[in-house]
Amino acid sequence: MSLIALFLLAIAALLIASYAQLHISQFTAGASSAVLIRAILIAVGVAFGWVAAVNFASEPTRAMLALIIGFGAVHFPAAFILFVKAARNSGKT
Repeated sequence: MSLIALFLLAIAALLIASYAQLHISQFTAGASSAVLIRAILIAVGVAFGWVAAVNFASEPTRAMLALIIGFGAVHFPAAFILFVKAARNSGKT
């Protein structure tokens, strides 16, 4: 995959992760639950991204982009669920 495509995917991944992290508190009852969910997403995202980055160990730029893409990929399901909840005007759960 070209470096430009990886860069564009990394930007999309960062936007997805940002959306999820910013909207978790709107739909999560309790501040401690929101913090826990954020921490789990960040930890799993970093771990998943790290595994993706290992494939590009000899190329630092591609490794960093793979880490970011992996981080965003973990956030995608949460971001999608939060997007649907926002569209339905759902309350906190």
